[in-house]
Parts: sequence; structure tokens; C-alpha cells
Amino acid sequence: MAAAYTFKQRVMLAIIPPLAYMIICLLGVTLRFEDLSEPGAEPAYHTPPPLIYALWHRCLLACAWRFRNGPIYILVSQSFDGELIARTVQRLGFVAVRGSSSRDGAVGLRSLQRAYLAGNYCAITADGPRGPSQIAKLGVTQLAQNVNAPVGAIYLHPHRAWTLRSWDRFLIPKPFSRVSVGWAAPAPADKDKVQAALDRAVLIAQSSPLKAR
Repeated sequence: MAAAYTFKQRVMLAIIPPLAYMIICLLGVTLRFEDLSEPGAEPAYHTPPPLIYALWHRCLLACAWRFRNGPIYILVSQSFDGELIARTVQRLGFVAVRGSSSRDGAVGLRSLQRAYLAGNYCAITADGPRGPSQIAKLGVTQLAQNVNAPVGAIYLHPHRAWTLRSWDRFLIPKPFSRVSVGWAAPAPADKDKVQAALDRAVLIAQSSPLKAR
């Protein structure tokens, strides 16, 4: 059953997703990406699916551009804000699975489980949708346990960015900046080990010497 939106919300849904998509595209074409991997890690675009990846909420914008047209199945909240995000990322080639750790999470995880078993890439913001920031919740671990798979961890670090005053300290890369993509080796389906892998991915991305290519 379709959600009932107010007139204001319908206007926002008609305007914001296409506008956000256009802004992401205009910004994205100016960005330069570099991959940094620890031993045992391989960038996902060099590895066939199915795969599960975890990331932090604050690096979503850079992720949306870097991994566009995957297609990648991602978990998006059932809230109105989630609807705005879902309609935006669908334009970038992602498949939005609705649900979250705080609302209809079981439904979302079951949908991601089916997507994984069908041979697809799946990704979860481990600290979304409301934080606390950079603290992994159980969702991604539960998914990995259900399908008996490890969890890859990634972090995208724009070296020049605006940081919003939101709960996640959301990052907006500045035009023409370099973005380092840190890849940590896949972790077992254990919450503490997934947390450790995500922490390592941050350090890997932030360690780039920014050498000219």
C-alpha cells in the first residue's frame, strides 16, 4: 500500500530527488578517486557478487557517485526522508530496499537476504539511520549471519569537504577534490569484528599521501 503524503511532501518528492541527482552528477564528475586496500581486501568492482558491504552514513554522498549503476541493493529507511533518498539513489542505479534498524528492519533484512541469495551486491550503512555515528549496529551482522557470509568494510574520505552539523557529521566533497576509498579485509559475521573492520577502513582512507598521478 502506497504511503499517504501531504501536498507539501508530494511537492518535495517531485522536486528534491531530481534536483539532488543533478547536483550529485555535477559534483561527481569533478571528483578523483583512489583505492587503498589492506592485505586481504579487494575492491568490490574487481570481485563478482554476491557480496555484503558495510559503510558509515557520513560518506554516503561520495559512495552514491563512486558506486553508481552497480546495481547495488541498499537498505533505506521507511521514513519520508528515506523516500527522498530512495528516489534519488534509484536514479543513480541503486536498488532501494525499504526498512531500517529502527523501523521495519526485519522486512528490510529479509529483502536484502533474498537479494544476496539471488547473487547481488548488498550494502548497509552500519550506523544508520540515526546513529550514534560510526558505531556499528546489529543489522549488517544479522544479514551476514543469515546468509553465512563475511562483511566487507569501506570508507570514502574526501580530502576537501564540507562537514554538516548533523548527527553523522555528513561529508559533502568539495568540487575537484580527491576521494580516497579505504577497503578493509572482509570480517566474520561478528559485530565487534565488523566494527573493527570499519574503523580500519577509515584509517586506510585517511592515510593516503595524495601523490600526484
